[in-house]
Amino acid sequence: MRVDLFDFDLPPERIALRPARPRDSARLLLVPGAGALSDHTVRDLPGFLNPGDVLVFNDTRVIPAQLEGTRIGRTGGNAKIGATLHKRIDLRRWQAFIRNARRLHEGDTIAFPAEVAATAECRHPDGSWTVSFHGEEPVELLLERAGRMPLPPYIAGKRPTDEADRSDYQTMFAEKEGAVAAPTAALHFTPELMAGLAERGVAHETLTLHVGAGTFLPVKAEDTTDHAMHAEWGTISAEVAARLNAARAAGNKVIAVGTTSLRLLESAADEAGTIHPFTGDTSIFITPGYTFRAIDGLMTNFHLPKSTLFMLVSALMGLERMQAAYAHAIGAGYRFYSYGDSSLLLPK
Repeated sequence: MRVDLFDFDLPPERIALRPARPRDSARLLLVPGAGALSDHTVRDLPGFLNPGDVLVFNDTRVIPAQLEGTRIGRTGGNAKIGATLHKRIDLRRWQAFIRNARRLHEGDTIAFPAEVAATAECRHPDGSWTVSFHGEEPVELLLERAGRMPLPPYIAGKRPTDEADRSDYQTMFAEKEGAVAAPTAALHFTPELMAGLAERGVAHETLTLHVGAGTFLPVKAEDTTDHAMHAEWGTISAEVAARLNAARAAGNKVIAVGTTSLRLLESAADEAGTIHPFTGDTSIFITPGYTFRAIDGLMTNFHLPKSTLFMLVSALMGLERMQAAYAHAIGAGYRFYSYGDSSLLLPK
């Protein structure tokens, strides 16, 4: 499909720079498969679900994966280098997107603050680099000293990252370190909301998908068939898969909280809709025409024009339906993107 079909105009003032406080006070647009759209708040979520339905959350934890450093030890002087870690390779090596990469060569050392350093090992065809961190301390500890939270560019370009983002950009489910972007749909959840869902009889499960920085990359191709997704690592346990299959077999809905949960569930499901245990990389790219196997709905924030995520929600609900929903959200003053408001998509 043509990528420009997924374009729309978004006024800059609709981009949220801070989350709603409290988190569950954010607005929620209910988008059924047919019929009228309706405006609510996230606190109203229990009323749209039935006892036995299951919400699926991503329990990944965002690490301070954005680094500013200096290339040292080469002829021609030092050079400022920015690195955004993208995907773990092993205990000491990460794949990273590099700013000012033309000044970097294989074997260069990059010196970061707090006596943290890494070697630039090799450049990948997509322009990213493998960097290997020096020393024996766990890389997570090095990043806590030298890194900052990797806010999306549409926020970081308008204000500096600060201490509040260290908590604001983590969900209440964040447990397993490795993401460089938050599963933002779950940012809206609070203990109070979870208690209300439990009282309603709504269950919840967790999986892990370590979200990569590739989620922020624009689709530069003119046709979706020419766009290559970056791989991300995820896992679904056998116990979680069994409970989700049992819920659907009993006629209950499985609702993915966030596109990250959805993509991993769909990666783990077979053609009959059975969810299997999963551990490994996924680069699934969902566009209109895709047949969903594992989920019955999606709670998600509002996404960028021409993004793979807007393509995903258009695949779930139909492009015209999502164009109408986004037009409604813009007109009604909803807040967009990572710190913005939410939507509940319930296809026919």
